[in-house]
Amino acid sequence: MERSLEAHLEQLTRRHSELREALAATGLSGAEFAKLSKEYNELNPIAEDIDALKRARDEASTLADMAVSGDDAELRQLAEEELRHLRQQLPALEQRVKLALLPKDADDERNAILEVRAGTGGDEAALFAAELFRMYQRHAALQGWRFEILDLSETGLGGCKEASALISGRNVFARLKFESGVHRVQRVPETEASGRIHTSAATVAVLPEGEDVDVRIDERDLRIDVFRASGPGGQSVNTTDSAVRITHMPSGLVVIQQDEKSQHKNKAKALKVLRSRLYDRERQARDSARAAERKSQVGTGDRSERIRTYNFPQGRVTDHRISLTLYKIEKIISGEALDEIIDAILAADQAARLAVVEAP
Repeated sequence: MERSLEAHLEQLTRRHSELREALAATGLSGAEFAKLSKEYNELNPIAEDIDALKRARDEASTLADMAVSGDDAELRQLAEEELRHLRQQLPALEQRVKLALLPKDADDERNAILEVRAGTGGDEAALFAAELFRMYQRHAALQGWRFEILDLSETGLGGCKEASALISGRNVFARLKFESGVHRVQRVPETEASGRIHTSAATVAVLPEGEDVDVRIDERDLRIDVFRASGPGGQSVNTTDSAVRITHMPSGLVVIQQDEKSQHKNKAKALKVLRSRLYDRERQARDSARAAERKSQVGTGDRSERIRTYNFPQGRVTDHRISLTLYKIEKIISGEALDEIIDAILAADQAARLAVVEAP
């Protein structure tokens, strides 16, 4: 490891010991104890990894001495074998320590709001948007996550103009945050007599769920309109004014919710989506300010960035950010193999951020 990184590890180890001693002392106020405990608990996993690496290095040093200067030939041979095995483990231990040092995304453990919208391509784009929405729904079920549909604006042809859902579970945002962007599909529509391949697109946005404590919304900043919910083609699906449109005046954001028959439930869902969009705006602004960090990211999260192509005639899915192509489009669209793409993207992001940490 680099000398600067070793010095940083020593500093973290010292701080961990200082915190342990401070917490064992008497006279701390409740607030002080809580603050120190939080820092200690955050450092604990890193300190354990550093300690494991240090023990392995010390053992390797002892074995190296035994292999060279031992009196017993059999013991020397045994030491050499153990040393060889330990040296194979050291790179993984060092990598684990480096990964532990990477800055954590504070939003990774949050639930996520998923929004899918049909883009260019007319009816074919709406059909693709509906497929993507179902892909994430089935993927969520396979992960054991809860998938609550917030809004679904269908076209009447099996497609949808836009759809949104709240996905709840462990590390949802951490796993799905790189799905934001433009998803492109290439295939022959059923209505295409000449067999010509069409290209259509849909936009995916994955937002960390915003809580009341994250974003304070002043009711005076909201214009709330109620109207009668409608289905495909304007067909009435509700005889009361239960649909809700909330406009946030300062930002200009508009959220429409009509999935529930209750006006109060639609308003609550709309506020949840609005809060998450406002929080995502703040998050994007913070990320934009960290130019160096953004260079290390696999994707910017920009909704205009084309991230993936689903080519049905060739049976392939290509993620353009990491140049990954998988020839298993049906398994990916079914949500079953989506993990393979997500894991590869997370690994690439991790490697890129490690390269920044290790740069001189």
